[in-house]
Amino acid sequence: MARRDRVIDAALVGAAALDVWLTTEVFAAEDLDLLTIAFEVLAVLGLTVRRRLPYVSFLVALPSWFLSAAMVAMLIALYTVARNTRDRRVLAACAVAVFLGYDFPWSPYDLSAVPDKALLRNVVYAAMTAAAPVFLGQLMARMREIEDARCHERRLVAETTLARERAQLAREMHDVVSHQVSLIAVRAGALQVSTTDPDTKDAASTIRRLSTDTLDELRHMVTLLRASGSLATELTPQPTLAELERLIAHSGIEVRLDGSVPTGIGAHAQRAIYRTVQEALTNVRKHAPGAVAAVHIEQDNNDLTVTITNTRPTRPTVSLPSARHGLLGIRERAELLGGTVEAAPTIDGGFRVRLALSTDRQ
Repeated sequence: MARRDRVIDAALVGAAALDVWLTTEVFAAEDLDLLTIAFEVLAVLGLTVRRRLPYVSFLVALPSWFLSAAMVAMLIALYTVARNTRDRRVLAACAVAVFLGYDFPWSPYDLSAVPDKALLRNVVYAAMTAAAPVFLGQLMARMREIEDARCHERRLVAETTLARERAQLAREMHDVVSHQVSLIAVRAGALQVSTTDPDTKDAASTIRRLSTDTLDELRHMVTLLRASGSLATELTPQPTLAELERLIAHSGIEVRLDGSVPTGIGAHAQRAIYRTVQEALTNVRKHAPGAVAAVHIEQDNNDLTVTITNTRPTRPTVSLPSARHGLLGIRERAELLGGTVEAAPTIDGGFRVRLALSTDRQ
């Protein structure tokens, strides 16, 4: 946990503890029982685990919400749940519990003795008290998603720029350097055949052999430059299809995998499939909140097709800046392998990305 987060947590726990102390002081004359005080202290202590166990923190604070007038711990716990959950049913249940705890504290009182206007006011206050942490938590969660999307977009722009520079360098090496080295090899071969001097023949043979080796190295470097899409490709192990299920499990959205992961294909094809699925699932999370995705893999002889489809979003979307560099990058990867990528909306409001490769060319 970052130092800033620890300071914030300490401040929130302190605010909740101060609220409990003030509440105890105010109601001391009314013989506040020890059980209520114990639940208040437990609610404050529950805030120490709110980041790791938000639901536990909420449930621990719930009894004190019904038994005492201390409010800070409960509102912080509800905000934490709202910021960390995507399940609206769970969030609605938590908000209803807070609403009931505000309007019907323990011990029960005679509602008939409360004036209608006062009762209506309590209902409005209870609704606002329950709704405020929920809306604030959801707002902060959405802002965090937007920031993650922007960071991803910036990374894609940087990777695309780097890939473009590498492609340009690869073209220069292929068109200029390789051409010059080829001429050296040809001239050295001609000299080796035409000369009668043994030393000259041996030197020409050495030059021709070194030129041929250099051409092989240049071809290998050009292939690497064209296939690599980011600086990280040289610094970290490249992903393979063995990591595809882990990618899906940690995508942060609900994803179904149909078909078996193909085996026996080249490393470049494996990277193309992995990056295509990764980019498609990232776009689902960014542009279709609440959508469900499916990854369908189909292999027919030498034809391999990977289709990523998502349903329409179930939550409001926020318009984010996008240069579509991600789709451009996976199209370029596919083209280098002789494949194609198709991306288009579906008739039901979702989106589909389809990668087609021929495994006999890998």
